[in-house]
Amino acid sequence: MSSVLPPSGTIPAAPANAPAAQRTAFRVLGAISASHLINDMMQSLILAIYPVLKGEFSLSFGQIGLITLTYQLTASLFQPLVGLYTDRKPTPYSLPIGMSFTLTGLLLLAFAPSFWVVLVAAALVGTGSSIFHPESSRVARMASGGRHGMAQSLFQVGGNTGSALGPLVAAVVIVPYGQTSVAWFCLAALLGIALLIQVSRWYALHHAAAKARAALRPAVSPLPRGKVIGAIGVLLLLIFSKYFYIAGISSFYTFYTIEKFGLSVQSSQFHLFIFLFASALGTLIGGPVGDRIGRKPVIWASILGVAPFALLLPHADLFWTTTLTILIGLILSSAFSAILVYAQELIPGKVGMVSGLFFGFAFGMGGLGAAMLGLLADHTSIDYVYQVIAYLPLLGIVAVLLPNIERKKAAR
Repeated sequence: MSSVLPPSGTIPAAPANAPAAQRTAFRVLGAISASHLINDMMQSLILAIYPVLKGEFSLSFGQIGLITLTYQLTASLFQPLVGLYTDRKPTPYSLPIGMSFTLTGLLLLAFAPSFWVVLVAAALVGTGSSIFHPESSRVARMASGGRHGMAQSLFQVGGNTGSALGPLVAAVVIVPYGQTSVAWFCLAALLGIALLIQVSRWYALHHAAAKARAALRPAVSPLPRGKVIGAIGVLLLLIFSKYFYIAGISSFYTFYTIEKFGLSVQSSQFHLFIFLFASALGTLIGGPVGDRIGRKPVIWASILGVAPFALLLPHADLFWTTTLTILIGLILSSAFSAILVYAQELIPGKVGMVSGLFFGFAFGMGGLGAAMLGLLADHTSIDYVYQVIAYLPLLGIVAVLLPNIERKKAAR
């Protein structure tokens, strides 16, 4: 991992036309993506062990949703604030500090004696996420060499792969050995901290040079302020539809397959892994394709394109449920990288604030969705929840309102 770092202790001078400074730093992207994998794998353990916690503490679906809400709210409320602060004062070593919060939350979750302590553990994990995402997204952009969509996709695929691994390791380790086995995953958190210390050193050495390059090209939005606000509003509506829908899948898919198809807990975890792994693969699509053809077509196709499969899902048998969730994961997950880079280009020079806002809003919608859908499931059924959320991807139609900012930038 030390090969990530430059050989010495001074920041190299960056000439105005320095092409070397613009090369894609794949080792840094690999390190930050691996850290994202570890971070999100540990966070997904919370979702993955819901059946264990439900049995251990006799929880209702509403309480299950409240755990997700607690984690997602702490993750969402702090992220824009962290991003706004680090835009003004970059803080490279906040990355391993964020992972340390997640480590603490995992230890508490492993030995939590009550539902309320589980909520505190979820809040600590959420706080770690709120610190990690804005600055790590900035590192991905710094290391992109101008290939912003590709860099965000590589960063995101690490997180989505980690989210997919959560149910798998839960099925193999946590379901057979119980709640306390979560403590073993603290070793992964320690590895993440070691990786992030190395990334932080690279960031500390390069952010001054990146700031100098940015000063040579002052950040100017391609659109007037009113249109920027309108476009951000459309993007947030799309995030709402995407993450409210994903909350229904990720939080309750194990219960859905158990109740509807009679699967065991372990088998249901493997089916959740299949959906989340498909989502990880789909993440690789949105960024690079957006770099080539523009962000708007990717955003449009990835959300609205899911609608037919989402509408069919509540009426499918087990084979087609698995097939449809794979297609949904592949298509829907390609949206976020394109949305995030589109927003960063709308508000240039505010990478941390924009990243924090969109990651935070995504987590907030996921948490709110889990809580509301959990209450709905308590009063109706999981099957009815899946019928209701099937209409959410139709909101993708509003993507037609997004301006083509690539054309605007080219005209300047």
